[in-house]
Amino acid sequence: MLAVSTGAVLVRWSNAPSSVAAFYRVLFTTLPLLPVAVWRYRDQLRQIGRRDLGFAALSGVALAFHFASWFESLEWTSVAASVTLVQAQPVFVALGAWLLLRERVTRRIAVGIGIAVSGIAAMSLGDFLGGVLVGPAPLYGNALALFGAVMAAGYVLAGRSLRQRLALVPYVVVVYGVCTVSLLAVVLTQGEPLSGYPPREWAVFVGLAVGPGLFGHTVINWALGYLDSSVVSVSLLGEPVGATVLALALLGEAPTQFTVVGGIVVLAGIYLTMTDGRDR
Repeated sequence: MLAVSTGAVLVRWSNAPSSVAAFYRVLFTTLPLLPVAVWRYRDQLRQIGRRDLGFAALSGVALAFHFASWFESLEWTSVAASVTLVQAQPVFVALGAWLLLRERVTRRIAVGIGIAVSGIAAMSLGDFLGGVLVGPAPLYGNALALFGAVMAAGYVLAGRSLRQRLALVPYVVVVYGVCTVSLLAVVLTQGEPLSGYPPREWAVFVGLAVGPGLFGHTVINWALGYLDSSVVSVSLLGEPVGATVLALALLGEAPTQFTVVGGIVVLAGIYLTMTDGRDR
């Protein structure tokens, strides 16, 4: 959780375009895992069928949109709001599973979704109506963070069946590979440079890959093989808290009262959604 919580602060420290930072984060996360996948899991990689490749492609593209929109959101709103809103992914996973996979929504999940949505509204509109803003365009930044949460849910839903059949490393390499190519396309479309950055920027890119990438989300996926999914999922609620504390200590960015209150409500709704006793 400490590694994951450093992500937002590292993005803020970067002066590179957000799409470039997202591209190098995923690229530098994937490269160390690629030889491991080829050496130890080549048989699994060969057995991936056309249908699974299609789901891997959907998952990777959704993950690319998640990173691109969330990194950009940090340019416009506070760390606390951005990280809390993008962490609402389980709410959208539950909604997507209900709409697309016809999975049953329990009363607990429905209540959790309702609570999370009310908290999102309080966070997004409270500061705006109260006239106390953190960031140049908080509503826009919050909307980008929410879109990032929706895309993260798409990444989970599209890759869920594939993850059940593949070990962690080949799964990550395939999906992250698609994500890397997708982010490269975004960077090239925007006309952003891929080189010419000072050493400090490259250190941030590597930090994003090693910290929240390898020691964060990759370790979380690994932990799913040894811990109940509810335990791992609930631990993710520590990211908004950790990121907010780090932003206060390292960036001098204090969240507003609406962000704090709304964030607590959002986290409560996410907790209810994730702990209904079913594996997500």
